[in-house]
Amino acid sequence: MIEIELDGKKVDIVEGSMIMHAADKAGTYIPHFCYHKKLSIAANCRMCLVDVEKMPKPMPACATPVTQGMIVRTKSDKAIKAQKSVMEFLLINHPLDCPICDQGGECQLQDLAVGYGGSTSRYEEEKRVVFHKDVGPLISMEEMSRCIHCTRCVRFGQEIAGAMELGMSHRGEHAEIETFVGATVDSELSGNMIDICPVGALTSKPFRYSARTWELSRRKSVSPHDSTGANLIVQVKNNKVMRVVPLENDAVNECWIADRDRFSYEALNGEDRLTTPLLKQGGVWKSVDWQTALEYVANGLKQIKANHGANAVGALVSPHSTLEELHLAGSLVRGLGSENIDYRLRNAEFVTAPGARYLGTSIASLSQLQRVLVVGSNLRKDHPLFALRIRHATKLGCAVNVLNERVSDWALPVANAMTVASSQWLQALADIAAAIAAEKGVAAPVGGNATPEAQAIAKSLLGGERKAVLLGNAAAHHAQASGLLGLANWIAAQTGASVGYLTEAANTVGAQLAGAMPGKGGLTAGQMLAGALKAVLLLNTEPARDSAAGAAAVQNLGKAEMVVTLSPFKANMEFSDVLLPIAPFTETPGTFVNAEGRVQSFHAVVKPLAETRPAWKVLRVLANMLDLPGFAYESAQDVLAGMHQASGGVPAQVSVSALNNAANLPTDLSAAAGAPVVAGIYQLDGIVRRAPSLQLTADARLVVQEAQA
Repeated sequence: MIEIELDGKKVDIVEGSMIMHAADKAGTYIPHFCYHKKLSIAANCRMCLVDVEKMPKPMPACATPVTQGMIVRTKSDKAIKAQKSVMEFLLINHPLDCPICDQGGECQLQDLAVGYGGSTSRYEEEKRVVFHKDVGPLISMEEMSRCIHCTRCVRFGQEIAGAMELGMSHRGEHAEIETFVGATVDSELSGNMIDICPVGALTSKPFRYSARTWELSRRKSVSPHDSTGANLIVQVKNNKVMRVVPLENDAVNECWIADRDRFSYEALNGEDRLTTPLLKQGGVWKSVDWQTALEYVANGLKQIKANHGANAVGALVSPHSTLEELHLAGSLVRGLGSENIDYRLRNAEFVTAPGARYLGTSIASLSQLQRVLVVGSNLRKDHPLFALRIRHATKLGCAVNVLNERVSDWALPVANAMTVASSQWLQALADIAAAIAAEKGVAAPVGGNATPEAQAIAKSLLGGERKAVLLGNAAAHHAQASGLLGLANWIAAQTGASVGYLTEAANTVGAQLAGAMPGKGGLTAGQMLAGALKAVLLLNTEPARDSAAGAAAVQNLGKAEMVVTLSPFKANMEFSDVLLPIAPFTETPGTFVNAEGRVQSFHAVVKPLAETRPAWKVLRVLANMLDLPGFAYESAQDVLAGMHQASGGVPAQVSVSALNNAANLPTDLSAAAGAPVVAGIYQLDGIVRRAPSLQLTADARLVVQEAQA
């Protein structure tokens, strides 16, 4: 640590830091544009010029290292004059179109121009014009004349997203930010460029010209998509979600969110929303009131239970549902005397074991890994924010090892890769285990061959200190999932690594804690999807697109006497008898448990649309109509408290000791296994699938092309 003097105050700062870092620590604001705490230093804009004693001219605070005894003045006449001069230069070519700019009201240039800009301009020549670019459905580059060449967007692509999709071409007044020969920006994290742009050059294409920032209310929420549990700020106008931006949380999503977290809100206001209960009568859908719909469901459940027994009733629930909804769905089914409830719709193997399967480490620790083995995951598309963390770790020397069925561009360096068919993953992991056993001089757990590829991965995992074996969505859905976990546990134990699942959905861990799995004698999701039920409750899920059964689910579930769909959208209309409109995550309070076991509760940010009702209320009323005990809840918080009492408690952070329980080592490495079912990046859940802008992206079009091939 060294000591400097900043505006008369003593500041201790780590040697090698910049003046800007010292100012941040001291709480002193220095105006800037190109500096960003998560990006490398460029020193492009020069707005952060400060007065450093014994320096002949003002120095950029973001790029000037501190030295022992340095004296810095950020508000001296010399510093202020330099900053005002820079502002004058920045405004020479700026179009000054604040009244029509989407960034108006939250623009750094606009804010700083108030303090550092002149009241008139001395520049009388024509301003330069930069032609707009079309870079895809998410980012608007219509007004690139506003760009001040801070290069934040360029550095974000290179350093955070891992792909340099934007760059600066030409020089001087001809310089401009653009893609390479008219390409589009296709990163799954591209929307963050909008947030970090300090002017109105990059704006949100879906949000463009729809509201002013000062008209919006800002409310906290949690992403309902992948298992990161990204913290969000949902911006609302007239009880309508208008925009979603990140809420900074260094332990979870830092200051970034994935594009599906940012732009999926379009579906919440779409034409496919279900706004009133629907009942199918004579093959025709008719709108009914809630009382009629719920009475029909309650009477149907009673009748089917009486005719066929409680085991003919079951529920298929989505792991994107809240903890409260999952708990009540399970309580309702069990109250009827059935154990048929399951969230594992895409799984091919159904092993119910004590404890929950989760990440096995903290999300933040992924940035500090030195060795990692990822099994059965397209990491970049399945978990964009986890890939971001591991990409950062590679810059610090992390060696990434991969076992997958195809080569994917993760936009990060991969040290070793084994590319084999998914049916051979068990053998490939056994080969890696055999190579580790040979290196350590111990007995191999099962029969394996220490192939050159396996030896390379083994040597990598035996080096370094902070290590992890991570099982992806395809490994979790695999027909030999427990065998893969058993070998992963052995490899982790021998190499000193943690072991865990990346987990697919926002509440995969929560679904396990809520008991959304069949108990003794209960049917699994696979059995229920095969048509084993007479009465089916579908909570927030579309089996044709959310399950391993796929199109067969439509025919199989159509055999049931009654299918009840609880969904925010017009879903499952081919085989359902009742559609009940339930609230999406923005219209209901609830709780998600992310991949690391972090419990995050949130409130509704808008009122339910039309006749929509929160699912926990619908399930509570339905249970009351069925005369089931234990459903006297007045709020979602009461439901969570009731779950605490029933299950012994849901802590703020799930206990590590209870998770990723040891699975048995496989006995047959050659057992047949079909290809695991994994959702595409923009096919993960009903909300994402119905977001028009996301479905126009290159990733979404690729999924459609592969399906048609």
